[in-house]
Amino acid sequence: MSTDKAPTINELFDLRGKNAIITGASGYLGGAMANALAEAGATVIVGSRDRERAEATAAELPADHNQTHLGVALDNLDEASIDSGFDDAVLRGGKVDIVINNGHAADGHDLTNVSGEDFNQQLANATGYFLLARRLRDHTVQREVAGTVLMIGSMYGAVGSYPEAYEGIGPASPVHYHTLKGGIIQMTRHLAVYWAKDNVRVNCLSPGPFPSEKAPQEMVERLKTKSPMGRMGLPHELKGAMLLLVSDAGSYMTGQNILVDGGWGAW
Repeated sequence: MSTDKAPTINELFDLRGKNAIITGASGYLGGAMANALAEAGATVIVGSRDRERAEATAAELPADHNQTHLGVALDNLDEASIDSGFDDAVLRGGKVDIVINNGHAADGHDLTNVSGEDFNQQLANATGYFLLARRLRDHTVQREVAGTVLMIGSMYGAVGSYPEAYEGIGPASPVHYHTLKGGIIQMTRHLAVYWAKDNVRVNCLSPGPFPSEKAPQEMVERLKTKSPMGRMGLPHELKGAMLLLVSDAGSYMTGQNILVDGGWGAW
């Protein structure tokens, strides 16, 4: 950015000319974020375990800025797949400027019945986030350009659970999920301070309650009573905060965790 003339708001949020990998883009919240990237002008590279699914998701994204979105096979829990997926993204897209670590292999056990293997498998999501972030860092340092990493955390990585919301309806919110998301927030801080000198920003976006239509309605109603805003989040309400963190609008932000939670974390 020029130091003589301050950029306009439109210039700050403009992602034209940027290539962004996002994992989990076919999911409930990932779809909204992938659309936001495309709407802002980025070429979106969708990462999924299933390449056909990734390609189908990429084909549905808006391309009003003449982008050609791509899909790559990338399994968040497999180091070799992370490497081959990133290499494919660079080969076909020419470069990668932004990584959004959103993919998540979930597990439905709770603290009463989770096994050690299940617990460790859940934590492996964080390993995948780190490995993909490091590929981005090494790639942009080699190119001598700025890089941006966005981790997707959770409100439940920053605050405790709300047991009454789940009691009598289903399992408690998984202890290994809370552990994972808290670790991702801390990893964000750690990588940010080490990679700032490399011109790579690392931030975290932590959604609060954003249940899909598949969530039990009684649980949703209970969650509403805990929210200061008295309602659940809608997927498009993540788009603005996400765009802030991956664009030049957030150029002086690194190591931060932004909660988009309807005020839940303010209690």
